[in-house]
Amino acid sequence: MGDHAAIWQGYVDSSLMGSGQFDKAGILAVDFSGLNAASAGFTLSQEEINSLISAYTSSDNAFANGFSIAGEKFVTIKADERSLYGKKGKEGVIVARASSCTIIAHHGEGTQTTNAATVVENLVDYLNKASA
Repeated sequence: MGDHAAIWQGYVDSSLMGSGQFDKAGILAVDFSGLNAASAGFTLSQEEINSLISAYTSSDNAFANGFSIAGEKFVTIKADERSLYGKKGKEGVIVARASSCTIIAHHGEGTQTTNAATVVENLVDYLNKASA
């Protein structure tokens, strides 16, 4: 199991944080049981995990209630069965589900959400191909 943790941490460190688009990121277990890996200081409470499950269960719910990541509440700007995008002022968060995990990446004010989303969505595509 330890090897898996190192692999997940590698994705956080290189693919996400290494892109220069994000100030924090994490990879959530496929069953939403908790984080497989995270950048320094990135945490998710059970309540926040539940808000993601709720947002994925119903896009109407996601748009009505938003969702919370790492202690911050975001307004939903995109919600479908694969991706949730949230905004808080100029900050944003991209959440995207792969077949093996769910990626969560937060960007600061200096990053465009569209650019940030491309990095995350490309990683999800890569992971889906790798596990196919």
